[in-house]
Amino acid sequence: MRIPIIAGNWKMYKTPQEAVDFVQAIKDRLAAYPQAERVICPPYVALAGVQAALDGTEIAVGAQDVHWEEQGAFTSQIAPNMLEGLVKYVIIGHSETRDHQGVTDEMVNKKAKAALAHGLRPIIAVGESLEINEAGQTREFVGKQVHAAFDGIPASDLANVVIAYEPIWAIGTGKSASGEQANDIIGMIRGIIAELYGDEQANAMRIQYGGSVKPKNMTEFMSQPHIDGALVGGASLKEDAFVDLVRLAVEAKGLS
Repeated sequence: MRIPIIAGNWKMYKTPQEAVDFVQAIKDRLAAYPQAERVICPPYVALAGVQAALDGTEIAVGAQDVHWEEQGAFTSQIAPNMLEGLVKYVIIGHSETRDHQGVTDEMVNKKAKAALAHGLRPIIAVGESLEINEAGQTREFVGKQVHAAFDGIPASDLANVVIAYEPIWAIGTGKSASGEQANDIIGMIRGIIAELYGDEQANAMRIQYGGSVKPKNMTEFMSQPHIDGALVGGASLKEDAFVDLVRLAVEAKGLS
């Protein structure tokens, strides 16, 4: 059984103090569900405070992005060595970075390799726009993203990689793919990993769904065989909702 992983992507929400107050309020409640991996990805300025507040717990901290260089004239960026010892995970290739910051498939690959080289675990996000989805090109588009992201990554690193399928049209819109739709694409992604690395590696790979995930639809997603967790936006900013998402994931997978 693949261990479910529920990651909260806070995006540009919560001040450093608000972030610390939030994790202090929920860490004991989240501790009741060790059957799932729980990850908090706050803004950069809150990473140190959140990491300190969660010290001694099994709740992991993640960053929302990373550059591939260790240093240099890259104003506004953060290097992988700056995150060492501070976070366990890092989100790479989220559609908002692809759309608003010009992150390309090639950059995603370079970021993933840099993260792995520094002991960080990438959550590699892939997903299609509404136009691509309605044109029936989802499988081709997402497949290309997956192939590009894993180019040159050795099988020995796969245990430290998570994939998140996030259809862009479902992020922050209130819309979401159905459980069956998400499972179909995630199953396709798992098939690509099998082609690249073999069935054993593919069956071990954890693949999340993201896109307007809420407590009311979490069971639908987590009941699907290929879906191993969720990369959550808005619902992860609410104490009760995030705890409920973790609980529902554990229950849906029969781990409670």
